[in-house]
This record gives sequence, structure tokens and C-alpha cells, in this order.
Amino acid sequence: MKTLITGASGLVGSSLVEYLFQKGHSIQCLKRDLKPENKLFWATETLPANTDTVFDTVIHLAGENVADGRWSNRKMHKILQSRIEGTRELVDYISLLPVKPKVFLCASATGYYGSREDEILDENSSCGEGFLADVCRQWEKETQRLTTMNIRVVNLRFGMVLSPKGGALQKMIPPFKAKLGGIIGDGEQFISWISIRDLQQIVDFIINTKQIKGPVNIVSPIQTTNRELTKTLGKVLNCPTFFRIPAFLVKIIFGRMANEMLLASTRAYPQVLLENGYEFTDQSLEAVLEFCTS
Repeated sequence: MKTLITGASGLVGSSLVEYLFQKGHSIQCLKRDLKPENKLFWATETLPANTDTVFDTVIHLAGENVADGRWSNRKMHKILQSRIEGTRELVDYISLLPVKPKVFLCASATGYYGSREDEILDENSSCGEGFLADVCRQWEKETQRLTTMNIRVVNLRFGMVLSPKGGALQKMIPPFKAKLGGIIGDGEQFISWISIRDLQQIVDFIINTKQIKGPVNIVSPIQTTNRELTKTLGKVLNCPTFFRIPAFLVKIIFGRMANEMLLASTRAYPQVLLENGYEFTDQSLEAVLEFCTS
């Protein structure tokens, strides 16, 4: 199977390249066009320009990191435009291929739902409010043109990815080891998460399950609050978690990002995966954290 991947150098992309290669995929990575005179998003000229340009699967993961720095107006513009322009140009490229891919998997996020307290959110739940929700909505909308080309489109609404190789969890570990880890706000906000091991298997499962299309929540069915995550991580690291970081302080430090990421409550549920028979490998938050911190 020939697979084209964007964002291959990121946490999710690099893990999928390794995993899918072991599964027998022939991987082609598409990189940004860094030549200013071209005024293009993707360096598509680096791809084969002959009959070898046939991809069974396209996995689109690229986009400006939402958790890297405060959300200035410039940063927010980059977050949105990297997803909209990048996806639009990728769809344009695919439309010109004589042989179309069978399936197009595009990253999105549970941020699509916004902050909804303890409401259980499946793939039929409405779009929420806020910057991230709007980014996800527009990002997913850009992929819909592919459905008119008879390409199966799947929008991967990722939760927090728990991995030993990076991501939000690895940024949390140093403060915890310094005995400065603590509950954020009141700790009752729900955090939708997925282990990197399940994420890899889920993507492979979706590629091979032809009836799955549209949005899919890439999250564990284990319902977890910030308080539970904090206490469990403290237990795994053998570090006390006495501190509580007040919401007002989080807002001062992180600005708008605080309300939409750190203090937001998103209780997403993997309804589509469960209905289609996916069996989660990781059945315990504590076991996942031990794997990621060992």
C-alpha cells in the first residue's frame, strides 16, 4: 500500500511513519515548499511525476503547533492559515492525480466541540464555540471537496496524545518531578486523551475499515478529569501533587490559550470506533502513564 503523509516529522506523524512502514506501507512524505518565489504551500515537485504517483492513502497531519507559545493575533492567524491553505492546496493536488487515493485521513481535534463541561460528546455532537472550534470546523470543511471525487474522507478528531516521545505529557513531567505539579483550576474539566499505541492502531484500523467515514473521535473511552490525570501522574512518578494552580493565574500566564485548552472541559467519546468493533489496547490511564514515563 502506498501512503502519502504530511506532518511526518511531528509526534503523531513520525510514529505513524514507523508503524505503517512495519505494516507494509510504502511511505512518501510531503514537505513544505520553502522557496519564496514559488508561493506554494507544498513542494509537490519533489513527488514522482510519472505513473508511480499513485497513492492508496493520504494522511494529512501538518499544521502550526497550537501549544507552542501564547496566542498572539499573528500566532492565531498562522494556526488557522496553515491548516486551511495547506489542506486546500493538497486537495487541489489530489484533484489533478489521474488515479485518486482510496481514503484521505485529515487531522482535526476534539477542540471542535469547544468547552462543554460534563456533556458526553460523540461524533454527532454540534460544533462548539471559540477559536479552536472554528479552526477545526473550517479545517474539516476544506476536506469535503474530496467526497465529490469518490474519495473516502475521515476527519481524525484527536484528543491529547500520551506518548513517551513528546507532546503535552512530556512537558508536564519536569514540573511534577520538581514537586511543582498540581491541579489546574478546579480540576473538574474533562480531558480527552489517547495513547500513542492506540492511535497508531486506530489509524491502521480506519484505513482498513471501509465503512468508516466522516468525523471520528480518536480518544480513549476512559473518562478522565484534570484532577484524575494529575493525581495518577503524581502516583506514577512518586511525586506529591499538593499544589493547585488557580484559574486566574493560568489565564495570566497563558492568555486566551488557557480558556480553550488548559481550562476547557471536553468529554469526547469514541462512538464510531466502538460501533465498528475497535478494541482499545490501553485499558488503564495508570498503565499508559507508566509506559510513557518509564
